[in-house]
Amino acid sequence: MKQVRQQHLRKPVTPDLLVSPSSQDGDLGSECPEDRGNWTGRLDFLLSCIGYCVGLGNVWRFPYRAYTNGGGAFLVPYFIMLAICGIPIFFMELSLGQFSSLGPLAVWKISPLFKGVGMGTILIVSLVAIYYNMIIAYVLFYLFASLTSDLPWQHCGNWWNTDLCLDHHVIKAGNNTLPINISNTISPSEEYWSRYVLHIQGSSGIGNPGRIRWNLCLCLLLSWTIVYLCILKGVKSSGKVVYFTATFPYLILVMLLIRGVTLEGAWKGIRFYLTPQFDHLLSSKVWIEAALQIFYSLGVGFGGLLTFASYNTFHQNIYRDTFIVTLGNAITSILAGFAIFSVLGYMSQELGVPVHQVAKAGPGLAFVVYPQAMTMLPLSPFWSFLFFFMLLTLGLDSQFAFMETIVTAVTDEFPYYLRPKKASFSAVICIALFLMGLILTTEGGMYWLVLLDDYSAGFGLMVVVITTCLVVTRVYGMKRFCRDIHMMLGFKPGPYFRACWMVLSPATMMALLVYNIVKYQPSEYGSYRFPTWAEVLGILMGVLSCLMIPMGMVVAVLQEEGTLWERVQQASRPAMDWGPSLEENRTGMYVASLAGSQSPKPLMVHMRKYGGITSYENTAIEVDREMEEEDEEESM
Repeated sequence: MKQVRQQHLRKPVTPDLLVSPSSQDGDLGSECPEDRGNWTGRLDFLLSCIGYCVGLGNVWRFPYRAYTNGGGAFLVPYFIMLAICGIPIFFMELSLGQFSSLGPLAVWKISPLFKGVGMGTILIVSLVAIYYNMIIAYVLFYLFASLTSDLPWQHCGNWWNTDLCLDHHVIKAGNNTLPINISNTISPSEEYWSRYVLHIQGSSGIGNPGRIRWNLCLCLLLSWTIVYLCILKGVKSSGKVVYFTATFPYLILVMLLIRGVTLEGAWKGIRFYLTPQFDHLLSSKVWIEAALQIFYSLGVGFGGLLTFASYNTFHQNIYRDTFIVTLGNAITSILAGFAIFSVLGYMSQELGVPVHQVAKAGPGLAFVVYPQAMTMLPLSPFWSFLFFFMLLTLGLDSQFAFMETIVTAVTDEFPYYLRPKKASFSAVICIALFLMGLILTTEGGMYWLVLLDDYSAGFGLMVVVITTCLVVTRVYGMKRFCRDIHMMLGFKPGPYFRACWMVLSPATMMALLVYNIVKYQPSEYGSYRFPTWAEVLGILMGVLSCLMIPMGMVVAVLQEEGTLWERVQQASRPAMDWGPSLEENRTGMYVASLAGSQSPKPLMVHMRKYGGITSYENTAIEVDREMEEEDEEESM
């Protein structure tokens, strides 16, 4: 790579101004695979990122994490971790994707020795996509169940209810006369979820999943069909769908928030949610929980951000977009907490129990507690439909990103064969993941879903993110990476980003990894404890994504020549064709590194296209001058 750059600097080439634009453009497009495409609208990328980051976790994880870790005081470590860990890694992923216009596998042309990181990412995303779409299937099930005059989980007396079932109408009547002991009772919504939707009583555990629940199977099929139709034409179709799926949840969230704060007892729940307990800040657990919330909420490491950015134009202002998305995601989480806890406060007052007895996280909140609260409201089917429709749109956006990541990664590896058949390839992927997800539709499917949720994107994902950060800053080089961003955006990242990339972000991620290993707890679902073989299987899921990294190293080293150390050095350097995908954007060391390119054609293409030297060409000239000065210093 250095020899190519020196040849470009020492051997000036006379611009071929006499060649006609049409003939030059013909050369540029010769022997190239089908164009991978770009976003078709100005807001496609921004809304896709917002839809990807603002997901189910904002509604069912952040509020619960906040109230269990100091209430309003939790916002202090939350925003500190957002600044140290969230924003810098978010910007790094967007920069890698936009600069190279490559997916999570092909982007490792930056250092082929670490291509296993990309393979680990695809494995993680595939596992997450399997169970995430099952959650969307549950949402669809409840959405259809809400299309009735009386919600089916409103009362006891159904065939799936037991003698322990006790609905809130009886509890409310008891509060007005004689106290009722509800400690050994079960709500109708909980029995509807466990005994009707899951039919979990038909399974004795993860090793005996039971029969397929065909209503859930059909919902899962519908969910995959919706996802496929939306990604059928890649970002050209999903980029239009997000105009609705990324914005409509905010309308519903505001409606639920307004309805929630006007309920009697709402402020009781909000006080419980936000009352600051600053003594919690002295606990390391609170800071770790804040970092985990940031890490998973922004979706770094899953490849979705990198994939979306790879479809941008080369000079898209991702610096601005980074702050819009990350801060918007944080504000959305806080607003969702108000909407959730205002209703929980009303529910606790109706039942005559403390708020902490009705507050739950995860599926317990979405499919048990909140549906029960909906039955206490007038027009309960309407509010239930709105709530689950909001969850549907939140989930679909994230699932679009997961699928686009998988499809883009593989098609970028085999562009000549798969890009012309991208729709068919997407169908094959959807069908394969649907078939693998059928185990989740059985009576014991929830046990498998919990196992996937606990292990598929645990320590393996953290190892992927830490490795990416270290490779970009140490192996590729911080100076070179900042120069690439300068070429792309017109300015270099400031000391804040460089300090985070070099020290703060990887150190925080390593602390998270160590904490997760030290504080490891076996998976459980309610009172059910997973057997040892299931725990081992879960750990292997995480370990396998980590093993992809050394496996990729072995393959990369075997493809080189020379001694072992020479092979490692050669494999760690960027590939010859690493850099901007369009020749018009390749300057300095990236000129003439594409097959068939002729220096200095990029500048000539820009002059024909834009009618003169633009600010970005001035930046390119500055970058070339900097590299020439560095070469002179090295040669002295």
